[in-house]
Amino acid sequence: MQVGLTGGIGSGKSTVARMFEELGAFVIDSDELAREAVEPGSPGLLDVAALWPGVVRAGELDRAALARIVFDDAAARERLNAIVHPTVRRLAAERAASARPGQLVVQMIPLLFETGSEGRFEKTIVVVAPEGARIERAASRDGATQEQIRARIASQIPVDQARRRADYVIENDGDLPHLHRQVRTIYDALMGLG
Repeated sequence: MQVGLTGGIGSGKSTVARMFEELGAFVIDSDELAREAVEPGSPGLLDVAALWPGVVRAGELDRAALARIVFDDAAARERLNAIVHPTVRRLAAERAASARPGQLVVQMIPLLFETGSEGRFEKTIVVVAPEGARIERAASRDGATQEQIRARIASQIPVDQARRRADYVIENDGDLPHLHRQVRTIYDALMGLG
């Protein structure tokens, strides 16, 4: 079974993904694949350099410079997605093919609903958390300002819409044992469906 896992910035989806992995799921991180899609020497990086020459320095992508461009410009974001997403989908399919028979495959996709990718999965899971906790986590992890994080939150699907579209909702509003219990319950339910 293929499952899409998502959640807004700072929601705790990486922690949830690790918990699924510890339970036996095969986890694929789309952010990791997106980095691979534009690694030095890749066709993706050449395409990015052709569109935005200033974001490639010494053969490497300046992610912060690219982020400043695409976060403020929906058309630029669409051009970037057209470069990166086909490679990410191909790499994800290659990785998923190496899962063991009967193993749950969980693909972590931060913008699952925003990109309309939920149809590629049998089930979807969203991780939600209080906004204050999300801002605190993202600020300590990324070194971004609260204003930058709020802008990213505003560019993502509203939490209430994500809740309605997901098959399962994980509430990251307590301690790790509370979070793990929810992950375990969903893992067991998904394995029962397989």
